[in-house]
Formats: sequence, structure tokens, C-alpha cells
Amino acid sequence: MGALPKRKKSKSRAKARLSHIALKPPALLDCPQCHSPVLPHHACEVCGTYNGRQVIEIDTKKKKAE
Repeated sequence: MGALPKRKKSKSRAKARLSHIALKPPALLDCPQCHSPVLPHHACEVCGTYNGRQVIEIDTKKKKAE
């Protein structure tokens, strides 16, 4: 027979053990060029810059003149 717990773990002990598993919102920074929210260590999806350089060419679609 395997090892079994001697006593029941209380609800507060069980919840305290699992407290670090809670979901946390992603840490967002402001892009220095366009001030839109960006994940750290990622290129900006709006303006395409990273670390002060243009790294992604963003294709902006212009509206047709009616």
C-alpha cells in the first residue's frame, strides 16, 4: 500500500498553495514612437519599430476617394 496523507489539508492551505497559479494581465509598455501599447521585447505592430529602428515595413491601406 502506498503512502497516504495523515490528515486532511485545510481549504486555506490548499488555496494558499495554488495562489501563484492565478492569471496575470500581460505587462504592456508604450511604444516610444506612436505611444500604442506593446509587449516588452517585441516590435510595435502599429509603426513597426523596435529599439528605435524600423524593423517591420507596415503596409497602410488608404481609403478610395469617392
